[in-house]
Amino acid sequence: MRSSHALRCSGAVFLAMLTLGCSTRQLPAAKPATTILFVGNSFTYGDPAGAAPLAKIYRPHTVTDLNGTGIGGVPALFKAMTEQAGLDYDVSLETIPGAGLDAHYEQKYDTIVKPFDVVLLQSYSTLDAHKPGNPDKLVKYTGLLADAFRARNPNVDIRLVSTWSRADQAYKPDGAWYGAPIERMALDVRRGYDTAARANRLRDVIPVGEAWNRAIAAGVADPNPYDGIAPGQVNLWAPDSYHASVHGYYLEALTIFGNVTGRDPRSLGAAEPVARELGIEPATAGALQRFAAEQLEASRLGARGRLP
Repeated sequence: MRSSHALRCSGAVFLAMLTLGCSTRQLPAAKPATTILFVGNSFTYGDPAGAAPLAKIYRPHTVTDLNGTGIGGVPALFKAMTEQAGLDYDVSLETIPGAGLDAHYEQKYDTIVKPFDVVLLQSYSTLDAHKPGNPDKLVKYTGLLADAFRARNPNVDIRLVSTWSRADQAYKPDGAWYGAPIERMALDVRRGYDTAARANRLRDVIPVGEAWNRAIAAGVADPNPYDGIAPGQVNLWAPDSYHASVHGYYLEALTIFGNVTGRDPRSLGAAEPVARELGIEPATAGALQRFAAEQLEASRLGARGRLP
């Protein structure tokens, strides 16, 4: 006579109970998602001056806006790209319009200082609103925030996001970079972020502005929105020639995706859904993926473009 245990676990019942956990073998625990926090301003969340559909309202339900304002922005673009790549990231963001890292430290400390795995810090577009090009405030508040995040997680991976040249700063007479080549502001900003990273022992600087420079140098993006957009080229800037268009924010997200995950942005494919949902043509999406990939490789090798 079979035992009651054998009867319970025989035939189809046995298979069903294996599925439900009758087997004494335990399945391995699922690896927890990597937690990542984006700290920044409108260069992170996507400004409403951009063309529709706005990056700012892109899939806000997929990320956690710690300020409760329902923003998706570049963090949501990043999240969608990681899902395509089969990666598991729990994405949060905290943004303040027109602010540097000092505002986040002074106003949002308790909101943001938690034990995240990865933290991305993006400060004011000119480094210092009152002293354009001066990295001192960036260095100071990068250090204060880095110390705070490390106190919550000693292994936290903190990176800085170096932003793009503002056309209004290069082409308008009151701009701090007026008369300089459009590429110069991005390179100057990168130098400031490099200074902050070295001073505070950070792992990396994400070269968004230099990826923009590559798109301009290749003739895919128009270098000067004030004289009209040349046929066949895209405008990386929003209509204010300050913030980014959907093309510019898409290139930013690609560069961040490649840097943080180590995946080649070109692996997403020119017809991938994020670009399609933003209204970006596949040929343009493929080109922007290539510029992000090439800039990440150049930065990895320490070969950044420099102007005299």
